[in-house]
Amino acid sequence: MTIERKILELAHLRETAHRAGGEKRIAKQHEQGKYTARERIEILLDEGSFEEFDTFVTHRCTDFGMAKEQPLTDGVITGHGTVNGRLVFVFSQDFTIFGGSLSKAYAEKICKVMDLAVKVGAPIIGLNDSGGARIQEGVDALAGYSDIFLRNVLASGVVPQLSLILGPCAGGAVYSPAITDFVAMTRGTSYMFLTGPKVVKQVTRESVTTEQLGGADVHGGKSGVAHFVAEHEDEALALVRRLLGYLPQNYQEKPPIEACDDPLDRSVAELNGVLPDNPNQPYDVKDVIRAIVDAGDFLEVHEAWAGNLVVGFARFNGRPVGIVANQPKVLAGVLDNAASIKGARFVRFCDAFNIPLVTLEDVPGFMPGTTQEYGGIIRNGAKLLFAFAEATVPKVTVILRKAYGGAYCVMSSKHLRGDMNYAWPTAEIAVMGPDGAVEIIYKKELDAAEDVAAKAAELKERYASLFATPYVAARRGYIDDVIEPATTRFRIIRALEMLADKRDGNPPRRHTNIPL
Repeated sequence: MTIERKILELAHLRETAHRAGGEKRIAKQHEQGKYTARERIEILLDEGSFEEFDTFVTHRCTDFGMAKEQPLTDGVITGHGTVNGRLVFVFSQDFTIFGGSLSKAYAEKICKVMDLAVKVGAPIIGLNDSGGARIQEGVDALAGYSDIFLRNVLASGVVPQLSLILGPCAGGAVYSPAITDFVAMTRGTSYMFLTGPKVVKQVTRESVTTEQLGGADVHGGKSGVAHFVAEHEDEALALVRRLLGYLPQNYQEKPPIEACDDPLDRSVAELNGVLPDNPNQPYDVKDVIRAIVDAGDFLEVHEAWAGNLVVGFARFNGRPVGIVANQPKVLAGVLDNAASIKGARFVRFCDAFNIPLVTLEDVPGFMPGTTQEYGGIIRNGAKLLFAFAEATVPKVTVILRKAYGGAYCVMSSKHLRGDMNYAWPTAEIAVMGPDGAVEIIYKKELDAAEDVAAKAAELKERYASLFATPYVAARRGYIDDVIEPATTRFRIIRALEMLADKRDGNPPRRHTNIPL
């Protein structure tokens, strides 16, 4: 065969691979509002940057008539490319070939790009759209999943791992995305669950639809499995490109600094009046966040889950940071089980990848009650405490209003190695709020009073002047400075610049034992 014939054969094979499962299956994918595996890669990556691996891989199964059908790529597209000029590795599951089901050869393709990503230190992005393990391969398919799970674990904290769920993801397949750092789902076209509606019906007698059991809104708002929920695939893919802009390539690098047109010394006068006169009235902490970050740009993580704690990414003078903020608008900003888990996970991610932490604190305490205690609020609250204490990245905390009891300690206090801890003049730092404190400290005076309500109001005022103030903590050095709210942006930026070359560490050990 001449070289020309061989080149023609190569071109034909590539064309065959690009046709995937055929025009009918591609058309069906489009009818469902979904892109094909290759189309997703083209949208995600910079134009012309994708380099594919293993185009000619086929499965090796000969049982159940499988030897008669051996499509190229075997149902997953793998390779590398760039996002905004930065290297990433990607695998994209192809539902048009065997429903995207995973074989041993398919798993080996994914493992190859994961191994390369760790070797060269670049993020891994998985585009998931699969019917699960290929039943015809039996234990080989299960072994393939296990090989991927192992690599997810070994890559954790080494390179960022991002998962997009763009179709079905069921059974054991859900564990790979669950191990990764961030999961995004598309509303109406993606779902995740361990056991499907039919099995649920058989075992528990519950009747649920696929969407009710594992749709994007379920995992975005109820389980917390999904960090982001997108309306459609274009939005999900654009979100991943945006998210990558805040992240370093790997744990040894710092996140990329962007040019910033927003003046670092910009005064934010509206913050001087953002807090209600009544300390028990709520406000939206997102208004504070958007007012102080660069150009008001804030990428919230877990927006629909545990809304009493807000976490996400922003920039200060071009520097990416992770923001953790109590939200008085939801449950008064208390810390409960879900919020504690949400915060701990986010803090640990930021610490793993050298992303400074900015904490905005207004917390009346931990949520009381049997539901919280039975649900493990002691253990879960300890996770957030553990995460902040363990973190060695720059940590800047601003107490806006309430900082009561153990919640004061947990929210990146000076005592947990907070680097710069500021407070607004409105800050109330105490063991508990005035209502509870007065009933304990001044019980005798209250019992002897003729007008209990008037006496209680007087005693609350006395307590507040003595304890619910930032100046007691400032006199002890627990607060580095009491700042005017309007200067918050400038003071945070100055602190982050000072801490840019911070060096800190933890004692040598195999690993910590966070209270899971």
